[in-house]
Amino acid sequence: MAKMAANGEKQQGHRAGAYKQKNKGHKHGKHRTKGEIERENKGRVSVMALTKKQRKEQKKMDRRNKANQLRRNKKEMVLTEKRRLGSRDGPPHLVAVVSLHAGADTGAVTKLLRGEGAGGVVRQEQCISGVTDSFGLILPRFKQRFTFLQQSTADMHSLLDVAKIADSLVFVLDSSEGWDSYGNHCLSCLFAQGLPSYTLVCQGVSDLPVKKRVESRRALSKITELRFPDARLFPLDTAQDAILLLRHLGTQRQRKLGFRSRRSHLLAQHATFTPNCPAEGTGAGPTGLGTLCVSGYVRGRPLRVDRLVHISGHGDFQLSQIDAPSDPLPLNLTAPRAAKPGIGGDVDMPDGGEDEAAVRVLMKADPSCRESLLAEAEVDPMEGEQTWPTETELLEAEEARKSKRVMKVPKGTSDYQAMWIVDEDEEENGEIDEESSDDDDDDDDMMDEAMDAEEEESSQDAGSCCASEAEEEEEEEEEVVCSTERAGADQRYDEHLDEAAEEEGLKRYREARANEMFPDEVDTPLNTPARIRFQRYRGLKSFRSSPWDPMENLPLNYSRIFQFQSFERTRHRILAEAAAEDDGAMVGWYVTLHIIDVPFSVMECVQSGKPLVLVSLLPHEQKMSVMHLLVRRHPSNTEPIKSKEELVFHCGFRRFRASPIFSQHTSADKHKMELFLRPDAPTVVSVYAPITFCPAGALLFKQRNDGIQDLVATGSLLSCDPQRVVLKRIVLSGHPFKINRRSAVVRYMFFNREDIMWFKPVELRTKWGRRGHIKEALGTHGHMKCVFDNQLRSQDTVLMNLYKRVYPRWTYDPFVPLPLPWVKREGTVEMDNLDVE
Repeated sequence: MAKMAANGEKQQGHRAGAYKQKNKGHKHGKHRTKGEIERENKGRVSVMALTKKQRKEQKKMDRRNKANQLRRNKKEMVLTEKRRLGSRDGPPHLVAVVSLHAGADTGAVTKLLRGEGAGGVVRQEQCISGVTDSFGLILPRFKQRFTFLQQSTADMHSLLDVAKIADSLVFVLDSSEGWDSYGNHCLSCLFAQGLPSYTLVCQGVSDLPVKKRVESRRALSKITELRFPDARLFPLDTAQDAILLLRHLGTQRQRKLGFRSRRSHLLAQHATFTPNCPAEGTGAGPTGLGTLCVSGYVRGRPLRVDRLVHISGHGDFQLSQIDAPSDPLPLNLTAPRAAKPGIGGDVDMPDGGEDEAAVRVLMKADPSCRESLLAEAEVDPMEGEQTWPTETELLEAEEARKSKRVMKVPKGTSDYQAMWIVDEDEEENGEIDEESSDDDDDDDDMMDEAMDAEEEESSQDAGSCCASEAEEEEEEEEEVVCSTERAGADQRYDEHLDEAAEEEGLKRYREARANEMFPDEVDTPLNTPARIRFQRYRGLKSFRSSPWDPMENLPLNYSRIFQFQSFERTRHRILAEAAAEDDGAMVGWYVTLHIIDVPFSVMECVQSGKPLVLVSLLPHEQKMSVMHLLVRRHPSNTEPIKSKEELVFHCGFRRFRASPIFSQHTSADKHKMELFLRPDAPTVVSVYAPITFCPAGALLFKQRNDGIQDLVATGSLLSCDPQRVVLKRIVLSGHPFKINRRSAVVRYMFFNREDIMWFKPVELRTKWGRRGHIKEALGTHGHMKCVFDNQLRSQDTVLMNLYKRVYPRWTYDPFVPLPLPWVKREGTVEMDNLDVE
């Protein structure tokens, strides 16, 4: 350094280049430093708490242990529920024996199950109220108890009701055919409603030669694979087969049905009716009301006395109290076990029943806490009165009027019509000459020739059909004259033919065919002005995006129903509360329900041999609203089903009659009404009915004039929404009379000038995709000049879409008449319309 200074040289520093790294400065912002925080705390230590991020970031072993614990808890819960069914702490295992073939004998099946060789003790004969073929069975060997009942398939309502509450179904098959066509129909209904655990049983295999047994079982397994892919087929010919079947029924996995696992339900095993006193003002005769005492085992969920109960096919009722009589089918595990299945199978049980044991009152209903039977809202006729608009609404309307664009319109045009007038000068062009449109004319000529050819073919076919019909009539007349036997057969056939039903079916078929060929098209009346005939309809610029107020012009029936602010939120809350309830009569208890104000017809139904099914309703499920069901037409139904036609509904535990409307299943805010139930697409069925919280299966039946009910559609409950807008569309059609380059003269859509001016704001469309609007009326006979976005074809059709909102009919009736059995007319069975591919 001294040498450099001596030489007079000056030291220079390093200069950074253009690529020097520039680090960002520390942006401390306004937050405090760690030192400042420590000085402010003055030694105080905050409470240690895990954040959400720290809770999620668990170690691998912790996550594995947590998953194992959840899996173990769920497994224990399933095993506990499985072991409870049929044990001392749970209700008896309810098994329904159903025959799927006319040649299958359910009596032989129950005879083997109740025999001494099966190792069971028959405790009760006719343990189900009204059902003669029922018995209670105790198996000390398996420490289980069962309740068996034979259910006939002739009564479809009773079969569906029993399947709703049965723990297991035993299907009895034929050894050669499996099931017949009517058995296939019963399976379709059961699968659509929700099938519980099932077992397939076949008899008669041991009667076959030894060499043919394996072949017969293999052929039967092929048949059952169509409906039951993984099911095991149990032969039932000996006592050993009965023991294996009982063991399988007690240990098989139970299938959960959502609509019954969330509600308490009960099958009546004993029922008595006590008429009300005359002082109560309800009558004392057999036609009046009374108290129905029903005894049975509680299933599903705990039963509360303040909840309403629904009796399938009869309506909703209130409870007054719940008693706890002695259990008629006790499982005494202290009894000595049998050394062999057929020896020493008796169980040491008390001989006394309900009469000797003191009946204990579990709970009584509090009138202040008991749910009301109010199903419809109270109607106030003054609520529909129009109120005077407020000052704010008047100011908004004045501002909206002043902000409108001023444009020149024809004299007499309203503000609403002026909004549809195109604000641009369109030059009118002359008519197109034939020489300048050779290509179009060629297309038109080809189309006309094709149409003429079709008309000629149709006329030839009609002529040939007429000729053939005339020949057939002559042949029939000759046959009638020659053969008296043929005449007698025809006369007997015509005796069972309902001419009125045939005419009605033909009319419905023609309407469905016309609606399929020309969807929603209607003819404009000649004698009535269209503005009067279609005054409830309106036009929409866009069906998807045009607004439609769901609270506009509601019918009077809407004042009688209830509506949720959010149906899904209410459903989740109520189901969660029902799952957490642990008070009331617990599952497995044998109780007696005192149901008040019940008509005597319920007792008559029990005395006639019908099973009585009760279910406890969730809150709000007795109130009326607009329910929507998503269904699909059943393949066995071929007759057209028209909207607003009365049908029989099976929805969850409810059974009722109502007149629904059909609509498309879309995600938009407006839904187009379907005039007929479509066979190729899912359809939404809207109906006035009591509220039901999904999930729940749905079956739709149509009752014939002779009392037989045909399965029409199957599906599930969709939602409860009175504000779902269903619009009926009608299409008015017109024919282009004169075609210009951008305009055309259209006729046959209207027949007077006033109708044209009334519907002038509505947009037009054609079958070939053109869009336009009415420009002016020509003359006084319904001719009008229309402007389109492109040139029309001569074979095109001008259409106008009009819409109005539609609602279901209020025809709800919870009392459904029992269907007649299928065995009719000289012992024959009508099953032609039940063949399902």
